[in-house]
Parts: sequence; structure tokens; C-alpha cells
Amino acid sequence: MAGNPKSARAWIDEVGPVDAVGIEERVAKFRTRSIKGRSKVAGLKLAVSMVDLTTLEGKDTPGKVASLCRKALVPHPGIDCPPVAAVCVYPAMVRHAAEHVKGTPVRIASVATAFPSGQTPLKTRLAEVRRAVADGADEIDMVINRGAFLSGGFGRVGDEIAAVVEACGDATLKVILETSELETYDHIRAASFLAMRAIRQGDFIKTSTGKTSLNATPGNQQVMLEAIRDHYLATGVEIAMKPAGGIRNAKQALHFLVAVKETLGDAWLTPERYRFGASALLNDLLRQLVKQETGAYPAPWGFSEAAGGY
Repeated sequence: MAGNPKSARAWIDEVGPVDAVGIEERVAKFRTRSIKGRSKVAGLKLAVSMVDLTTLEGKDTPGKVASLCRKALVPHPGIDCPPVAAVCVYPAMVRHAAEHVKGTPVRIASVATAFPSGQTPLKTRLAEVRRAVADGADEIDMVINRGAFLSGGFGRVGDEIAAVVEACGDATLKVILETSELETYDHIRAASFLAMRAIRQGDFIKTSTGKTSLNATPGNQQVMLEAIRDHYLATGVEIAMKPAGGIRNAKQALHFLVAVKETLGDAWLTPERYRFGASALLNDLLRQLVKQETGAYPAPWGFSEAAGGY
């Protein structure tokens, strides 16, 4: 990352500042879109196929992960819907997830690099990544060192991301910015570009860990989507997007997808280029699909409990 600007202001000037008022106006318009009929059903199924079904609790067990994997493969018996994109677990649970979904369309994602704080030595963080990949992780969700970024250590942050890319090997990398701790839209855009210059085509930038009081919002997603668009137009490199935390119902998810369609186009409306980090969201998507099929909302207790996490 040699040659990075030496100050936050210079870095923001290089990638361009954010028009915060314009961002809020755009996301407000996305929330006015009404999706009905077949288009709604297609959108709900697409959202299901994009879910990283997540459990990130200290009380996770192999049995809980097995249950999560069963739900990931067959979200709800009796309705026509795809499996989710991935299950997301702590590194210690990767090998247990692999027993159930390895070789299926459902991928195994693992948080790493001292999630959620990122506050351990780089050597330790890289060892965690390598172990998760060796145990069967197809995807790694890493956290950046927000303290280093906010104190102007852009080269350090970029070099650490590049080191994680190398440790991932063939595994897909998702770089978590923890947008709520970056404080401003300008910082979110700057961090997005810092990450995108270090990762590969098909890797992701991701909003949040789901462990702070404010996680994915329409505004911070929009800043990141526009950064992805601008990076693609400048380089031709396609970077994927993952909002995580706080997206709990189907209406929110569909509005997030409208933003993707209108900012990046249909090419990004695939699980390879867009994911939802969520657990509670899945059951609401399934309830809405049942409503579209039967005309009546099913009781919430008719669905298996989503695992904890986001």
C-alpha cells in the first residue's frame, strides 16, 4: 500500500467526499418503491438465496450448528424456495458445519481476525484465517483495525487486508468496515476504497459485525454501493457487497435490493455479488413467501427458530 495519502483529508480528497444530503435523499426514494405480485415473490426468493445464515454466540455448540445447517439447506419444508447462500460461524465451528454442508450449494463462512474487535497481533489473526480455511471455510469475514484507520494508519490497514487475502488462498474474503465506528460517510467511502484496492474480484466489502448498536443502514450501504460502482468504472474490477446486522424483515431487505439494482444494476443481484448477514431476516422472508402462496400470514412459531447472531 505504499503511496497512500499521509492524511485523512488527503485520502478523502483522492477518493472524493460524500454528499450526505444526496445520500439520504436517494435512500428515501428507494423506500417508496412498492413491489407486488410475481415481482415480490421473485424478490423474496432472491433475498433468501442471498442470506448468510449466522450464529455468533459464546454458547454455540456442534448441535446448534447442525440445526443451522439443516435450516440453511431447507429453509422451510413445504414451500418452494432456494437454500441460503452460506452459514456463518466462528472458526471453532467450521469443521462441524463442514460435516453437514460441504459439497452442497451452501457455503461455509467464518468470521476471523479477532472478530469483532480486530485487536490482536496480525500474526494471530492470520493464523486464525489459515486454520478456518484448513477446516473447510469457503469464505472469511475479516474485520479491519478501525483504530489504525481513524488514526491515519491507512498503509497499515491496507497491508493487513492484503496479508489476509494471501492467507485466504482460494477462499472468498469479506472485509468488514464496522461502519458505525467509522463515524462519517466520508470515512466509510475512504475505507471502502482502501479495502477494494487490496482485495480481488469477487471479494466483498461488508458494513458491520452485527455487534454494535448501529449496524447496516440504507445510508451506509448506499455509500458503499456507490464506492463499488466508482471503483468498477475506474478499474473494471467487480467487488461484492454485504450489509450485516439490523435487517430483520422482508420489507427492509427488498428496499436494500432496490438500492443495489438502481445503483449497480442487475448484474449485482446474485448471491455471488450480494449477501445479507442475518439470522432473524430469514424467517420473515419465509413468512412472506407463505403469505404469497396461501393469502394468510402463518404464525411465527410455525417456523424453526433462527440461530442467534445478527
